[in-house]
Amino acid sequence: MLTRMPTARTASAPAEQSTASPAAAPLAAPGVGAARILAGAAVIAVLGYAYVEGIGHGRSNPFDYFGYFTNLTSLLTAGALIISGVGALRGLPARPWLVYARAAAVACMIVVAVIYNGVVPGTAAAPPWVSATLHAVLPIAVVLDWLLVGDRRPLAWRSLWVVLPYPLLWLAVALTRGATDGWVPYGFLLPERGAALLAVTVLGLLAALLLAAVGVWGGSRVAGVRGALRSRVLQG
Repeated sequence: MLTRMPTARTASAPAEQSTASPAAAPLAAPGVGAARILAGAAVIAVLGYAYVEGIGHGRSNPFDYFGYFTNLTSLLTAGALIISGVGALRGLPARPWLVYARAAAVACMIVVAVIYNGVVPGTAAAPPWVSATLHAVLPIAVVLDWLLVGDRRPLAWRSLWVVLPYPLLWLAVALTRGATDGWVPYGFLLPERGAALLAVTVLGLLAALLLAAVGVWGGSRVAGVRGALRSRVLQG
């Protein structure tokens, strides 16, 4: 019996190691949390400035202002940044719903950047620096945050659908308004273009969104800077 006891201990060690091996996603550093909060607050400030500035040009309807996909998505993205930033400051792991909200926001911001800068550049009524902030700086920032920080576990591919409800709801409202009161946020959604062209446009937008989401979901498999450093330390 005395000779078997060490064997039992050595046999139990790998089992204990195997149960502890699946590592949780690393927490975001407090500095990252503070940066997210500041970035989210800055985006809200930019949106507020642009809205107030538009009042002087007869653009005072908040439903019109946030009827633009860029403005509404930027506001929601700012909220996700602030909530995740507060959690990081408190040293809390990101809740799954927040991770998926961030993922959907990043995918939508990619579409915002691609459509505005590649398809309809220079069409915004806001000051140029506001447009640059919302259509370039913010999308780049959230993509880098998603890829480099890594405070999220890999997202299941079967959950890719979560990017669709918000844009579909926005499209439904925008198309309904175009058919009723004649207001649309973008010219490519004008009802005068006909049902066939509108259907092709909507399908194209959704395809671009899903393609962006594939990139975001794939990016969730990137360890991030802290995750990569931790893996290197463990392997060393």
